[in-house]
Amino acid sequence: MVELEVQRRNALADLRLREHSRVCVVGGGPAGSFAALHLLHLSELYKLHLEVQIFEPRDFSRSGPSGCNRCAGILSSRLWGNLSELGLSIPDTILQADLQNYTIHLDGESINLERPDPSRRIVSVYRGGGPRMIEGSPEASFDYFLLHQAIARGAIHIPCRVRQVSWEGLPVVSCRLGDFPADFVVLAIGINSKSPLDSSFGYRPPKTEVMAQDEVMRPEDWKPNEVNAYFQSPKGLSFGAIIPKGRFLNISLLGKGFTRDSVDEFIATQNLVEILHYGSSSSLCGCNPRIAVSAARHYYGDRWVAVGDAAVTRLYKDGIGSAFQTTKNAISTAVRAGISGDAFRQYYAPVCRSIARDNSYGFLLFRLWNFVLNSPLVLKAWKGAIQWEMSLPINEQRHRRVLWGMLTGDEPYGELFRAAINPAALIHVGYGIIPKRRGG
Repeated sequence: MVELEVQRRNALADLRLREHSRVCVVGGGPAGSFAALHLLHLSELYKLHLEVQIFEPRDFSRSGPSGCNRCAGILSSRLWGNLSELGLSIPDTILQADLQNYTIHLDGESINLERPDPSRRIVSVYRGGGPRMIEGSPEASFDYFLLHQAIARGAIHIPCRVRQVSWEGLPVVSCRLGDFPADFVVLAIGINSKSPLDSSFGYRPPKTEVMAQDEVMRPEDWKPNEVNAYFQSPKGLSFGAIIPKGRFLNISLLGKGFTRDSVDEFIATQNLVEILHYGSSSSLCGCNPRIAVSAARHYYGDRWVAVGDAAVTRLYKDGIGSAFQTTKNAISTAVRAGISGDAFRQYYAPVCRSIARDNSYGFLLFRLWNFVLNSPLVLKAWKGAIQWEMSLPINEQRHRRVLWGMLTGDEPYGELFRAAINPAALIHVGYGIIPKRRGG
């Protein structure tokens, strides 16, 4: 027994990052760049010189699909504080809009939600160089900025798509440029790319849903810092948002059964054709990306770990914030505790489970919201509560806080769910009904 324990300890001692260990990061989007930045930050802190390679075939400075990560591109206020941990400051040229309010469109009525706390910034960015059908120079890219921050700090960019990651005593990353044996592999491929991991790794990607996106020119009279949110139409729509991005508008639709024609149908059923000057040539860059709605299975092991969307992400909102959170904890585990499956199980998996657990509250919130939308009497009472709360201090406007948090991803779903079922919130719904009765 003593001999077996010694052998186990010796094996675990080998599963640590050492001087000049090679780390291969598969994917150079936010999760991959954050992973590299955390590695370089901690290696400097611990005087550990690592060879960090980022495999990413796309040029994020290019417009259209070749440079795009197919995302609405919203940065939550929580992410701003996180970026400062890595000494990152986003240039103003990358920020497309400082989103100050959301306007909710329901049954021919509009409800305006102003940002509850002006200090909690929410901004829109482009993940690539902007829409495909663009005139002039590409837009400044957030993903390009992050990747080149990692390169500037010592990461090596290998502009190559990884074909396979096999196991030959160590992980081996293979692409057209050759085979790269790695001491440690970070899988950061998102959810819209097929995993290159050999089946022997046991990795199972998250479950997904399909959304619909497009870009159109922003009309001159469209407010540049306001998101417009729509519900109910067309059939299957859970949430539709029109998000300002400089001279453009991003249209993002969440729901079920979406196709390439879904954006056209949405614009028609929401009576936005004339407002957006929408016609057959208005679409600038339509796509149907997938979004993760569950956690992956078997997302770590000896000498490898999945991060960001490839592991677990926040339901519907703040995926970039989740990428930061998962990479921070995965890389901290790798540097401080080792690169064994046991280390990731002990220190990294609990963080991923906490995100998945919070998502369960998110599912409940969105089901509750769909119930409200499909119950005319409840919807009428809820709208009355929203109007009644406007006379209260901002910290007592419970329904506005919940809806703002659901739309922006600015608070954990668990906290929003508890706020939604708080007795005071339910009483506010009652107050939303009473004035109507008195007026009748």
